[in-house]
Amino acid sequence: MDTCRGSPLSRKTVFSSARLSPHLDERERFSLWQNIHVAEILSVEHGSPENLPFEASIEATAVGSVVLGQMSGTIEQATRKASNIANDGYLLLINKADTVLSGVQVGREYAVGQGEAVLVTASEALKMTYADSNAWTNVVIPRAILLRAFPQIDDRLGLKIGADSEALDLLKRYCLLLESGSPLASADLITHATDTIVDLIGLATGAKGRAAELAGLRGLRAARLEAVLARIAEDFIDPGISAQSVAQQLGLSVRYVHDLLQETGMSFSERVLEPRLQSAHRMLSHKHSDMRVSDIALTSGFSDVSYFNRCFRRRFGYTPTSAR
Repeated sequence: MDTCRGSPLSRKTVFSSARLSPHLDERERFSLWQNIHVAEILSVEHGSPENLPFEASIEATAVGSVVLGQMSGTIEQATRKASNIANDGYLLLINKADTVLSGVQVGREYAVGQGEAVLVTASEALKMTYADSNAWTNVVIPRAILLRAFPQIDDRLGLKIGADSEALDLLKRYCLLLESGSPLASADLITHATDTIVDLIGLATGAKGRAAELAGLRGLRAARLEAVLARIAEDFIDPGISAQSVAQQLGLSVRYVHDLLQETGMSFSERVLEPRLQSAHRMLSHKHSDMRVSDIALTSGFSDVSYFNRCFRRRFGYTPTSAR
């Protein structure tokens, strides 16, 4: 039975090394427990200290394709080699003991104390080290589910989540509720529970919430502003350029274009006027230019020579003729 592969029902598996046959030696007991862990939770190779008797307990509750696992015992490390990677997924590790769980993920070193958590990916090799005796909670989420909810979730890997995180505290209590209650039989409720777990992980890791949303908006607005400015830089000599034409080309509303530029302290007309004046100034300053002032104005995007003369003098402090 592999709960990582998902199920239409919520179900729980409880297994303790205390239930293993007393006729097995320490190595055999550990090997059997390891095999059960791989089958029920995640393909990970564990290590147990040689100076202590092997003890371990697993409680795994499947909620749809998400697995909630409670683990404890004399386990000092977990390694997931490239050959182990069969079930892509993410693992939220929550430390329940007064020990430190440490490891490296995407080049980030982390050390998780009691009550703290960290998100790691099972889609690449990893190694975590513990004390001789530990207790922790695992929340295993399929890769596709978490990426669908938070496409940038990999940016949050290996970042410690503090014990004072409200979202993490709520996630702990919600998982405990699911683990201690009766198995869910309704597909709608299982979907709801899974979505709630994913949302809370997003909040706890910072992948969801006000800060994340603002960062995303800033990134989107910045990209759109760059697109507007690039369009102006390319088409400023076109006498017909307008906020309406740029908005239409970029698939934006006219109001949105005006708002973006207003945030920079310059209006659309000011953004277009400046490169036109600079273009005219360069042409007038060119010693070999024999073009008339009116032709230069038209070439630079001005359709009204009188308006050009006024703007040029206001901008540079002298007339276009004096610029020659």
